[in-house]
Amino acid sequence: MSHLTRFGHYLVCVIVRWLIILAQAVPLQVGNALARALAWLFTRVLRVRYQVADDNLRHAFPSLSPEARRDLIERMWHHLFLMVMEVAHTPRVLHEENWRRFVDLKNVRELVKRLLEDRPVILVTGHFGNFEFGGYMLGLLGFPTHTVARTLDNPFLDRFVNAFRSARGQHIIPRVGGAEQIEAVLQAGGTMAFLADQSAGRKGCFVQFFGRPASTYKAIGLLSLQYDAPIAVVYVKRLGQPMRFEMGVKAILDPREVTVRDPVTFITQWYTTQLEEIIRESPEQYWWIHRRWKEQPRVKRCAAPEDVTENEVDGELARNVA
Repeated sequence: MSHLTRFGHYLVCVIVRWLIILAQAVPLQVGNALARALAWLFTRVLRVRYQVADDNLRHAFPSLSPEARRDLIERMWHHLFLMVMEVAHTPRVLHEENWRRFVDLKNVRELVKRLLEDRPVILVTGHFGNFEFGGYMLGLLGFPTHTVARTLDNPFLDRFVNAFRSARGQHIIPRVGGAEQIEAVLQAGGTMAFLADQSAGRKGCFVQFFGRPASTYKAIGLLSLQYDAPIAVVYVKRLGQPMRFEMGVKAILDPREVTVRDPVTFITQWYTTQLEEIIRESPEQYWWIHRRWKEQPRVKRCAAPEDVTENEVDGELARNVA
C-alpha cells in the first residue's frame, strides 16, 4: 500500500468517525427525521438502485401498484438510514441494566436452552430490521457469537467497524481464509451466525424465495449436518420508533430430525422459507436493493453431504459473507 493510499484510507476513516460523533450528538428523533429526508432523496430524486428494488418487489408482491412499490422502497431506505443512526447510538445508550427498555424478546426460551447445551448452534438471519443490533445484544446478554464478515478495503475503517461488532462479544471471522476458524468454533460447541439472504452464485443451492429460484449457500446445511448443530432463524424487527425492537426466534431445526433423502436441499429451503415469512410481515424493513435472483439455476438439486469435497466446503464457507 502506497503512502498516498494509506493517507486516503486514514482520511476516510477520520471523516466517518466524525460523522458518527455527529450522529451520536443528534437526538434519535432528529436522526429519524433526517433518515426520512434522506429516504425521500434516495427514492424520488437520486433513485439509488431503484430499478433493482422495484423489480424485486414487482416479483415478490405482484399485486402492488407502481406507486405502492415506490412508497415501500422509500420506507426501506428510511429503515436503512435509521439503522445507521441506531448503530451509532447503541454503545452509548444500551447496557446490562436498561436493555429491556429497548428490546422485547419473543420465543427465545428454546434458543437459550440450545445455547446453554454443549452442542454448537448456527444462527441464520437476513438483511432485515437492525441485524447489527442483534449481534451486539446477544453479546450483552452473555451469548458470544462468531460472524463471517468481508474485510473492508480500508484497514482503518475495517478495524473501527469490527471494534463495534466485537465490543460485546461478537467475534468476527474474515471471509477469506476463515473456513478453519468456522469449523473450530463449531467443533468447540460455539455459536456461528450467518446472513443467509444474498446470492451464492452459480454454484449455490437453488431454492424457492418469494416464488422464484434463488441461489443460496449450501454450507449452512452442510455445517449443521457435519457438526450436529441446530439451526435457529432469528430476527430483530423495529417496532415503530427508533431503538425499539422485537428480537425473536422464528423457528429452530435440529439436524437429527432431518431424515429426507436430500437433507442439504431440505435445510436450505427450510431456513429460506422462514426468512421469507419474517420479511413478509414487515417488507419495508428488508433490503430489497440486493440482486438476490441474479443467477439462474442449472441443476435441480443441491449436493448431498457425501458428494461435496473438502475444497467445495471451504469455498462455500468463504462465500458466506455477513
